[in-house]
Amino acid sequence: MSLHYPRPRKALGQNFLTDRNIIAKILSSAQLVPEDCVLEVGPGRGALTELLAQRVRRLVAVEFDRDLAAILRQRFSTEPQVIIHEQDVLKVDFAELLGSDRFKVVANLPYNISTPVLFRFLEERQRFSRLVVMLQKEVGERLAAPPDCSDYGVLTVLFRQWFDVKREFVVPPGCFHPAPKVDSVVISLVPLPASRVEVDDQVLFERVVKAAFAMRRKTLWNCLKSAELLEPASLEQVLAACGIDGRRRGETLNLEEFASLSRALHTVLKQ
Repeated sequence: MSLHYPRPRKALGQNFLTDRNIIAKILSSAQLVPEDCVLEVGPGRGALTELLAQRVRRLVAVEFDRDLAAILRQRFSTEPQVIIHEQDVLKVDFAELLGSDRFKVVANLPYNISTPVLFRFLEERQRFSRLVVMLQKEVGERLAAPPDCSDYGVLTVLFRQWFDVKREFVVPPGCFHPAPKVDSVVISLVPLPASRVEVDDQVLFERVVKAAFAMRRKTLWNCLKSAELLEPASLEQVLAACGIDGRRRGETLNLEEFASLSRALHTVLKQ
């Protein structure tokens, strides 16, 4: 079958993976078994899709580009286990798309939407058993960063709360067409059965984390005060009760300290 693919669209962050060795390493990291159901986001020209289809029971691929989706439907028209959806993954209804099966995610995420896609996966984490995603190296480093460094932030803390995060391997630009200007990295994410830390109010916990990083050059005290979570006097008492110095910056707090702070705030706020 002769298929004519459109040129990569820079506006859609299209950099198509072409290196078969890298594809093989991604498949190995995914730890696939024949009974698996897999979600692929941004299948592009189908290099990864083709090999996934040979290994799993069900493959759902979500492609935003109308022309590519049409070509992929034609290419995989004789393979009933492959379903191509022309949709925006940021707006898709995962319950409708995936049903009750638990899926693995195997994807080379478009760079221009990788962070919001990760947050969607975080929201829908109960639907997934394992995620293996290729990201711009900068985003991948943020996922796996330790506290007290420039890469450590909201993404790091919230994913560490709910996932085991592992940096698998780096992918150089020459493995793509067109070649991006940066390195990429493959990250594996394994959902935990429950939160890694005790949190009384998840919404409040996320609000505290986001507030702490909202002004990275400011102290934790100033960040929390600006978020108007509590009156200044009560905020001082909460920080003291947690043993956290308000002069620290948010990026120095580890996951356990964020959890302790959010629990203390929750106790005061519900009084």
